Amino acid sequence: MLGKLGPMELLLILAIALVIFGPGKLPEIGEALGKGIRDFQRALKQSPTTDNNSPQLPTKDTKEPKQD
Repeated sequence: MLGKLGPMELLLILAIALVIFGPGKLPEIGEALGKGIRDFQRALKQSPTTDNNSPQLPTKDTKEPKQD
């Protein structure tokens, strides 16, 4: 019962959102929701050991050339 939303239920949800947030705020909310879903899907596709946003720290094996 919870997984099936018909067109009438969707219209009711949209009407309630329109009353609560107003017509000017709905596009911003939709854009933020879309970005959140897109970022979530990207995070699911990445391997759990890779984090592209964190800075790479040098390891102990890496030696920098000495400048004289």
